[in-house]
Amino acid sequence: MAARKVKDDIYSVGAIDFDRRLFDELIPLPDGTSYNSYLVIGSEKTALIDTVDPRKKESLKENLKELGIKKIDYIICHHAEQDHSGSIPDVLAWFPEAKVVTNAKCKTMLQDLLLIPDGKFEVISDREKLSLGGKTLEFIIAPWVHWPETMFTYLHEDKILFSCDFLGSHLASSELFVGSEADTYKSAKRYYAEIMMPFRTSIKNHLKTLEQYEIKTVCPSHGPVYQSPKFIIEAYKDWTSDTVKNEVVLPYVSMHGSVEKMAEYLTGELIKLGVEAKPFNLPKTDIGELAMSLVDAATVVVGASAVLAQAHPQAVYTAYLANALRPKTKFVSMIGSFGWGSKLVETITGLMPNLKAEIIEPVIAKGYPKPEDIEKIKGLALSISNKHRATL
Repeated sequence: MAARKVKDDIYSVGAIDFDRRLFDELIPLPDGTSYNSYLVIGSEKTALIDTVDPRKKESLKENLKELGIKKIDYIICHHAEQDHSGSIPDVLAWFPEAKVVTNAKCKTMLQDLLLIPDGKFEVISDREKLSLGGKTLEFIIAPWVHWPETMFTYLHEDKILFSCDFLGSHLASSELFVGSEADTYKSAKRYYAEIMMPFRTSIKNHLKTLEQYEIKTVCPSHGPVYQSPKFIIEAYKDWTSDTVKNEVVLPYVSMHGSVEKMAEYLTGELIKLGVEAKPFNLPKTDIGELAMSLVDAATVVVGASAVLAQAHPQAVYTAYLANALRPKTKFVSMIGSFGWGSKLVETITGLMPNLKAEIIEPVIAKGYPKPEDIEKIKGLALSISNKHRATL
C-alpha cells in the first residue's frame, strides 16, 4: 500500500489488512481492519505516530522508503498493544537514532511486551508538548481507552487529533478518508461495543477533556480518517450516555426447539406492544453484531436450554460477555426450558453482576412450552413494555 497524504507534511504510512477476520483470537472482523501509522514532518524533526502489526511491517517500511525518509527522530507510542506497537523494534533497527516517546506506564508495558531497552525511551507527562519545528505535538494521557496506558496526540498547527483506538473502526478501505458516514458509523459502533463499552465512564471524561481543543481532523489507529469528525464525536456522546432505546436484545440457544418457540412468542408479543425486538440465535450469531446491539438496548433477555441441569454453554458465554461489556441496560430477564432439572436462572443471573439492571421475573418451561407458559411469556412482554414506558 502506498503512503498517502493527510495534509502538508503529514502522511498515512500504515497498512491495510483486507484479509484479517479475527482480532485477539476473539473478535470477528467482517470488514478487515487497518493499522494506521502517521508520519509528521517538521522543519527540524520527524515523528512517526504509532507503528503497525508486525505482520505488516514491510508495508510500513516500503511507505517510508517511498517518501524518501532517511531519519526518524521520534516514535510516538500511544498504546502498547502489539497491533500498534509491535513494529517498534523494527523501526528502531531501521532508524537507530530514534527515541520512543510515550508515558511512564506505556514505557513499562512496552519493555515487558517488546523488550525495548531503557535507553531508547523519552518519557512524557500529561499535556507536555514536543516541537518538531512548525509542528507542535501535545500529549493527552487518556487511561482506559481501552488499556491503562493509552494516550492521544494533538497537533496544534493543523488541529489534528491522533486518537489511537478511540473513535476508530475495524474497517479495511482503500479510501484514506471517510467516504460513507453510514458505513463508518456501523463499523465504529461495532468497534466501540466490542472494545470501548466497558470503559464508558472513562470515555465520557475523555470526551469532556477534548472539548478544550479545536479538532478539525481525527486520525485514528484503525479505520479511515475523519475530515468532519463531529458525527463520530456526537455518536460517542450518544453511546456513552445513560440513554437507552425501546429495544430488547434476545440472545438464545435452543437444543430441541422449545426455547426457540418461546423466543418466537416473546418476539411477536414485543412487536405487538411496540417494542423493538432483536433476537439472536446464538449458534448462528456474529458475536460482534450481538455486542453492537447491546449498546443501546433497554432490556436483555437470555434464552437457554438446560444441559445437565445447568444453562447451555453458549448462553453462559453470552451472559459472561454481557457482564464483561457492561452495557447501560436497565432490565434483565430470562426464558428457558429444561427436561429433568434446572438451575438456569441461578446460573445466568449469577454471571451478570456488573449489569446494574432490574431483574424481571423469568419464564422457565418444563419441556415444550404449554399454554400456561405462553401466557407467562405474554406477561413478560407486557412487563417489559410497561417498564420501558415508565422509564424511557
